[in-house]
Amino acid sequence: MDTGKLSRIVEKMKEQDMYQMVITDPTAIFYLVGKWILPGERMHALYINVDGDNHFVINKLFPQEEDLGAPITYYDDTDDGVEVLAQYVNKDKVIGVDKNWPAHFLLRLQELGAGSKFVNGSKIVDKVRQIKDEHEAQLMRESAAKIDEVMDKLIPWVAKGLTERELNAKCLEICEEVGFSGPSFDPITAYAKGAADPHHITDDSKGKHGDCVILDIGGMWKNYASDITRTVFIGEVSERQKEIYNIVLEANKRGIAAAKPGAKMSDVDKAGRDYIASKGYGQYFTHRLGHSIGMEDHEVGDVSLTNDEIIEVGQCFSVEPGIYLTDEGIGVRIEDIVHITEDGCEVLNHYPKDDIIVVPDGE
Repeated sequence: MDTGKLSRIVEKMKEQDMYQMVITDPTAIFYLVGKWILPGERMHALYINVDGDNHFVINKLFPQEEDLGAPITYYDDTDDGVEVLAQYVNKDKVIGVDKNWPAHFLLRLQELGAGSKFVNGSKIVDKVRQIKDEHEAQLMRESAAKIDEVMDKLIPWVAKGLTERELNAKCLEICEEVGFSGPSFDPITAYAKGAADPHHITDDSKGKHGDCVILDIGGMWKNYASDITRTVFIGEVSERQKEIYNIVLEANKRGIAAAKPGAKMSDVDKAGRDYIASKGYGQYFTHRLGHSIGMEDHEVGDVSLTNDEIIEVGQCFSVEPGIYLTDEGIGVRIEDIVHITEDGCEVLNHYPKDDIIVVPDGE
C-alpha cells in the first residue's frame, strides 16, 4: 500500500467527515497498492477508514501472493460478497462508495444497513489522483516523449494513400513498436471533412492534395497515459488554412501561459477561447479546452468555463483548442499536455507545432 497516497485520502476524508470508504475501481486500487486486480463481474473492495482499520474483500478466484498492505478476507463464489464486506462497515458512520460500483452491490450494502449515510467517495480519490508525485510526473514525461516519437513516425504515412482506418491501424502498429502497452484511447486519424468534425468516426475516406489532417493519438506507458494532437497538411497549405492554424496555435499558447498554480481551470479555457472568439471563430470552437490526464486519458477535472477549481502544483491536463469549419472541410486542433510546477507549467509534448507541417504527396 502506498502510505503517502493513502494518508492524503484519509486526510480529505477527515476534512469531509467521511469516516469510511469502499474503493472498488481497479484503477483506483492499483493507484494505492500497485497491483492490478480485475474481478470482472465479481465483487471486490478495499475498505478503509480513518482509524486505519483497512481490509480487502476478494473472491477466492483471485488469490494474492504478495502483501497488499491490508488484511485480505476471501469469499467463495457461493458466498454473498457484499455481506462479507458489511461485517467491517460501521453502521453508524458515513460511508463513501465508488462512483463506478455496480448498483446491485450498492443496493445490497444498503439493504444490510451498513453505513448511516452513503456519499460519493470517488470525489476524494479523484482529487488526490489529480496531484502527481515526482515518480508519476516522470512517467508522464516518458509517456509524452514516446507519443512524440509515434507522431514523428506516423506523419509521413498521411500522404501515402491510406484510408483513415488504415492510418489508424498504422498508428496502433507504431505505438506497439515504440513500447506502449496499448493506446490510451482510440486514435483519431481524420482527413479534411473528417478533421472538421470533432465527433468524426474513422471511416474509409482517403486523403488528397490540399487536405488538412488531424492526428489525435495517445499511448499507455507503465500505466500512465499520453495524448497529443497535431494538424498537418498534404501537399500544400492554403492561406485560409494557414489563418485558421495560426489562430489555433496562438490559442494553444495562451492556454498554456494561463496554466499555473493559483489560477482557475476556467481561466485556462478562457485564455484560449477568448482569443479564438476575438478572431471571429468562437462558434466554431465547440468543446472544452482540455481534460485531466494520468492513469487514464480522461480523468476528473476538466479545463472548461464551468470549472472554477483552483489549479495546484502536480496536476496534469491537456490544452487543445480547435476550430472546425465543416462547410469548408477545414479542421484544426493542437494539443499538448502540461504538468503544473511551482512557477507555471512544464509542457510535456515537444513535437513541433510552430511551423506548419506539409507532407509532400506520396511521401
